[in-house]
Amino acid sequence: MLPAMPDRPPRTPLANLPTPLERLDRTSDLLGIDLWVKRDDLTGAALTGNKVRKLEYLCGEALSPAVGADTLITCGAVTSNHCRATAVAAARLGLRSVLILRGDDPEVPDGNLLLDRLVGAETLFITAEQWPAREERMAEVAKRLRSDGRRPYVIPEGGSNALGAWGYRAAVEELDHQAELAGIDVGQIWHAVGSGGTTAGLALGYAGRDVEVCGVAVCDDAAYFDPVIEGLVAPSGLDAHWRIIEGYQGTGYAEATAEELAFYAEVATREGLILDPVYTGKAFRALCLEAAAGRVPRDRAMVFLHTGGIYGLFSFADALASGPR
Repeated sequence: MLPAMPDRPPRTPLANLPTPLERLDRTSDLLGIDLWVKRDDLTGAALTGNKVRKLEYLCGEALSPAVGADTLITCGAVTSNHCRATAVAAARLGLRSVLILRGDDPEVPDGNLLLDRLVGAETLFITAEQWPAREERMAEVAKRLRSDGRRPYVIPEGGSNALGAWGYRAAVEELDHQAELAGIDVGQIWHAVGSGGTTAGLALGYAGRDVEVCGVAVCDDAAYFDPVIEGLVAPSGLDAHWRIIEGYQGTGYAEATAEELAFYAEVATREGLILDPVYTGKAFRALCLEAAAGRVPRDRAMVFLHTGGIYGLFSFADALASGPR
């Protein structure tokens, strides 16, 4: 259970909860471990993935009487799961959305960008060189909207701030209950790290407990993520710990090698579990390779947090179709 804390912030229900906790029998046998998957890819259809849990608390503040927002502003890559989830959440709540996207505006959108447009999001594109000033850009958009009489609410990249981290603090309670019902002792929880908010929430949820939070960096590295996560957990005063696993970023963010794509296809065939090449695929591959090398404990259960991202697969359709099986 969560440690005693002041009243939790307001929450706007968006996700289909609780998400299932399922054992991966064949992969467990293959690796000689007790491996389970927390299916946060099933939080919804268009509102799928880990971002929705964060958005429940962020939208709770946005819709509070003190804020009364009518527009959500956020940022991410053109392929961003978080931006898609924010746009869909906004439409569901009767709000508008503005997305600042890193990359080029494609002639024919697919995946997350297609869904962004489908739900009416305003999309603004910036270059990789402009990306470091993304917060300033969001502030400029918010200022413009306020001058037009609108009430914008700015959500950081990935929904990763102290408020958004509440999503996974609460998820730990959910997982604790499911683990108790399943009769398992969770020793590690593995997940992909792209902005740090999910890691921070898990670390806070497991603060002071003997459960290792293992975040696989899909971009950047521990030197970047550790201070980001520390900044999110420090205000709580809790004894929160986590470990960033490096070396599985591959050739870069949102890039995948033929070897990685073949692994995702192998997992899909073996378990019926669909991974995405940007986040969950790299994290699950890291877990499997670390387990095969004997670098994970075998005396307690391991949980892989599936954070969604299935729409990212469509950007790799040609490579997946022509790759080895």
